[in-house]
Amino acid sequence: MMIMVRAIVRPEKAADVLAALMDAGFPAVTKYSVAGRGKQRGIKIGEITYDEIPKTMLMSVVRTEDKDYVVETIMKAARSGKKGAFGDGKIFIGEVQDIYTISSGTRDTAAAPGEAAA
Repeated sequence: MMIMVRAIVRPEKAADVLAALMDAGFPAVTKYSVAGRGKQRGIKIGEITYDEIPKTMLMSVVRTEDKDYVVETIMKAARSGKKGAFGDGKIFIGEVQDIYTISSGTRDTAAAPGEAAA
């Protein structure tokens, strides 16, 4: 089975996360520039409140058995300092049902090699 990992990180940490994933053997990543807010509800600087803060979303599809390693790799690279800080981001995991390759038109079941499709 395959899973989709979506990581929302600080823009200044995106290059570190991409490099860490590449070094860990997971080079296939899609990168988006996004904006949003978490529990802190934005940020207030002086009299101005910024409801949406720039972030970067990184998306990758990996085998289920690689999930913990990929998540740990992202967390280490995206964390601010040793303990981390508010706004460092979130990681979301979801199952992938099917994969289609546009150039060849082939459909994969998203089962890992040797696994039966669910």
